[in-house]
Amino acid sequence: MRVLLVEDELKVIAVLKQGFEEEGFLVDVAFDGKTGHLMALGNQYDIILLDIGLPHLNGYELCTLIRRRDAQVPILMLTALGTTDNKVEALTLGADDYVVKPFEFRELLARVRALTRRAQPDFGPVVLQAADLELNPTTKQVTCGGQLVTLTAREFALLEVLLRHKNKVLSRADLIEKVWTLNFDTGTNVVDVYINYLRNKIEKPFGRRLIQTVVGMGYVLRDEPTAL
Repeated sequence: MRVLLVEDELKVIAVLKQGFEEEGFLVDVAFDGKTGHLMALGNQYDIILLDIGLPHLNGYELCTLIRRRDAQVPILMLTALGTTDNKVEALTLGADDYVVKPFEFRELLARVRALTRRAQPDFGPVVLQAADLELNPTTKQVTCGGQLVTLTAREFALLEVLLRHKNKVLSRADLIEKVWTLNFDTGTNVVDVYINYLRNKIEKPFGRRLIQTVVGMGYVLRDEPTAL
């Protein structure tokens, strides 16, 4: 497992590098955002850990640049900024998880392993399907009516959860737990925002509704679509 750590605090770097290497990970370190960007462009990583307060390019900017090139690599923000607004901004820009300093290494390790497991699933059916929508967890491809649809990593993860639980109503809290793995204010609208992103890509162009809103309860992806 190869990790890119973009961090400028030497003590944090020393702790993480030692901890991950003891667990068998290969760790590359960048001390600023610009170097981190170049390393992300030039190498393939299983997960990227980003601080927010970085020199040259901050973590938000770097996350955005990485996502423009790679929609799938898991990104975990590791920062002292712990407000709900900070978390929502990072997730909206494409981060997959968010850990606030100070932290317990074993919790961080568990989150890293969870993210990398989801990025390379080895469970469930090869292809998930509802109506003419198909999602392949192995190839990371989504098609509607045979037409390829491009999703971001977060959109893909959300759609995968909805498909694995199709015809079952999932609350916003359920989706946050399964897709974002965060314990933050479930009153935020991040789930609704990403549901809307999905609808614009897998429903609107095809003139039918797959993801149903269940008022007061959450969302459900149905096998039988309805007209928009």
